[in-house]
Amino acid sequence: MALWMEAGSEPMTENEKADLEAISALKESAAIEFKEQGNECVRKGKKHYSEAIENYTKAINQGVLSNSETSILFSNRAHVNLLLGNYRRALTDAEEAIRLCPDNVKAVYRAAKASMALDLLSEAMSYCEKGIKNDPSNEDMKKLLKVVTLKKQEKEEHEAQVSRAVVEAKACLSAFENRGVKVGKAMYRELTGLKKPVLDQNNILHWPVLLLYAEAMTSDFVEDFCETDMFSTHLDMMFSDDSPPLPWDKNHDYTREGIELYYEASSGTPLSRSRVLQYLLEGTKGSQAETTGDEDTSSTKTPYNLKGGKGSSGMVKVNERRTLHDVLKEPNLVIPEIPVFYIVSKRSRFYKEFVAGKWSPPS
Repeated sequence: MALWMEAGSEPMTENEKADLEAISALKESAAIEFKEQGNECVRKGKKHYSEAIENYTKAINQGVLSNSETSILFSNRAHVNLLLGNYRRALTDAEEAIRLCPDNVKAVYRAAKASMALDLLSEAMSYCEKGIKNDPSNEDMKKLLKVVTLKKQEKEEHEAQVSRAVVEAKACLSAFENRGVKVGKAMYRELTGLKKPVLDQNNILHWPVLLLYAEAMTSDFVEDFCETDMFSTHLDMMFSDDSPPLPWDKNHDYTREGIELYYEASSGTPLSRSRVLQYLLEGTKGSQAETTGDEDTSSTKTPYNLKGGKGSSGMVKVNERRTLHDVLKEPNLVIPEIPVFYIVSKRSRFYKEFVAGKWSPPS
């Protein structure tokens, strides 16, 4: 009997041929039945989708249907996988359906939808264009092509924004390194929010600068302090004759002639290169970008060696005729994300306590 024939052998007798034809007819009938059961399960709804996949799989495994009929089975199974969110399986089934029958427009459509769900937008666009070529009047395919095209444009624009953000952050980081500027952890974000320096086209850094009145722990904020500006320029504007007195300065101690400016030396540990880059990317489109190649070659575990003299720790007086650039590259200054300077008045009772080192910023 044909049932006992060895695999690959040819039927020799008429009876064997008849047996094989009967077996093939039974398998074909079973495949069609499984297909119909699968279709019925799809019509019943989501609870029966897994059963639909099983039936389509059984129909495929009969291995007796023509390429075009088998293509329909793979396409149907791709459809159910799409409904279940199994996009990779859906794409694999749709691709097999297309291989078996390149003119299967439904399979092409499902391949496009699965590719779009997997963010394979170039492939999705290619499938849509193929489908429209095979069926120019297919409105669903045309609508899908518009959606894919828009998503592709949005993705490309997002990638361009990420790229620009990373390039700008790396340029800023290089500017820090070229100037010998050291950046540490933020101290007063609750006052300023997330603020970052900007490197302009002339390779000049523009810093946001926080000015704290140590006596009252109130603050002023300079949004754009160019690194080439002298401190005196900004202080002249802040304490001009036309400026109103500070509301808490009852004795009018804080005048242009009365104030001095300080920074805190040795106030923190410089962040590693990768951490500084992470800070510069924070709040931008590049915040989730993979910045490979920017790992630290020598991770900074402890504070930089600080030069003695001029107050290697504690408060250091700033010469107002110096530029921001000159002060920020001081070896004992670690910038807490953005520069912070303390304003005190020589006329205030608080002054003696401050210069004697008896006052320190709240932790």
